Amino acid sequence: MPHGPEEKKQALDVGAECPAIVQQLAAVSGADNGLMATVMESYLREEFPSSEIRSDSQNKSIDETISIVRSYLR
Repeated sequence: MPHGPEEKKQALDVGAECPAIVQQLAAVSGADNGLMATVMESYLREEFPSSEIRSDSQNKSIDETISIVRSYLR
């Protein structure tokens, strides 16, 4: 199975099975989205004051934002 974008295009051009390529693209997309969500969560939790200093309202806002980001990236 080709790995790079250009290799995938070439494989399709020469008649490779489209479902296999689409499945691989979906897997890569899912992995990218999972990584993005993890990085965003890490950033939000580290950028704001430590959890001992944050108010309940701030913690709730951070949790809600992370939930929205994760929902969007699904």
